[in-house]
Amino acid sequence: QVRVVESGGGLVQAGGSLRLSCAASGRTFSPYAMGWFRQAPGKEREFVAAISWSGGSIYYADSLKGRFTIFRENAKNTVYLQMNSLNSEDTAVYSCAARRKTIATMTAHEYDYWGQGTQVTVSS
Repeated sequence: QVRVVESGGGLVQAGGSLRLSCAASGRTFSPYAMGWFRQAPGKEREFVAAISWSGGSIYYADSLKGRFTIFRENAKNTVYLQMNSLNSEDTAVYSCAARRKTIATMTAHEYDYWGQGTQVTVSS
């Protein structure tokens, strides 16, 4: 079993930045691919970014490329999501997920463990 806990959300002004963290505990972290997803009020959950266990393969939602960066530190059992140039459309609950495979995917149901999520609110 893997426990996933997000942190770093909060209130930020439009144009600002936030860095989310996702700490995993339990079984060895390293073999897991990790992903970030978000869900805005009244909308379906959407893919944000994903990273393979080695960090060699990274995927982003097309609309977020250039503003968001995912990276990981396996020694700290942590994956991060750096978010820049935030706007009101980025307001959502951001959730981290772990997949019991080394290859990342953009599909939510292919992830095995999920965190509770952290709220990101961007004020205009």
